[in-house]
Amino acid sequence: MKAASLPRTEPNRERLLVLDPEAETYADFAITDLPGFLRAGDALVMNDAATLPASLRAAEDLELRLLSHLDDGTWLALTLGRGDFREPTEARGEPRELGVGTPLDFGRGLSARVVSVDRASPRLLRIAFEQRGGALWQALYRAARPIQYAYIERPLALWDVQNGYAARPWAFELPSAGKPLSFETLFRIEARGVTLAHLTHAAGVSSTGDPLLDARLPLAERYEISEHTAAIVQRTRARGSRVVAVGTSVTRALEAASAGGAVRAGSETTALLLGPTSRLRACDALLTGLHEPGTSHYSLLEAFAPRALLDRSFEHAERQGYLQHEFGDSCLILRGALRREKALNPAAAQPSGICY
Repeated sequence: MKAASLPRTEPNRERLLVLDPEAETYADFAITDLPGFLRAGDALVMNDAATLPASLRAAEDLELRLLSHLDDGTWLALTLGRGDFREPTEARGEPRELGVGTPLDFGRGLSARVVSVDRASPRLLRIAFEQRGGALWQALYRAARPIQYAYIERPLALWDVQNGYAARPWAFELPSAGKPLSFETLFRIEARGVTLAHLTHAAGVSSTGDPLLDARLPLAERYEISEHTAAIVQRTRARGSRVVAVGTSVTRALEAASAGGAVRAGSETTALLLGPTSRLRACDALLTGLHEPGTSHYSLLEAFAPRALLDRSFEHAERQGYLQHEFGDSCLILRGALRREKALNPAAAQPSGICY
């Protein structure tokens, strides 16, 4: 499937592939049709993490990408070799190895040192910035750029990788499932009696360029769920309504927080991997982007829909010219969605109403 090469200037023109695991079918819609699939009593849970500038240049032949902010104040980082985002990460070559204590100068008042090196891969480091508090955040926003990949045509600005409702700077890459949710769409969803809720999840990187490191993704990521959001999820499920997760980061946070039963409020870290054998305790449906088979993202989708349906629908999406990755089109996986759509609009003649 072709990747979207630029941020959308008109998010409302995004396409929406709707999968119904109950009917074992799928259909084409527009993102503006999303409110019609939700009903009074449902809850839509979004990840309100703002995206950090997390790509730092230490030298011409050395880029560091921040992966995680650890509890002790240090940061997990990935090293990349010569080149920049215009080259695929796997084609950048081996970066030079850095030892414990190596100083790093990123310019513009930002510097760090290497605290430790991962035993399995010298490309995975733990670093400590020399700056603290507000001085660190100011220097980071001066020196760093958003992480991006070779399929993007031009350098991204920080505002390109923010959702409209973004809050705290926790994410290292855009929690992209929420990108098409304009305020207009959210107002229409809320007007249908749907409750909007938020949590914060530190969405990590999608690729390292190293197959061995990619196999370890997603790394452990922190999340925070408020008492208010936990209560909304519990009330929604108790009355038989549906919790719709916006993105895999929301899914991982809610499912990790509900491992013992009810969703627990608080701040935790999760390395949870979801797949075809997972039993979902908190989430009933998923709004997500389109990504290729073989990724951890695609495996997580199998917790919501059978692999055969996913494969058929994504092959259809490729034939129909859907776009993938963070600025691409969207997918809604919702049981009974297309049965209800047909019942509500049996005379629909538009092509987007055809089920496959």
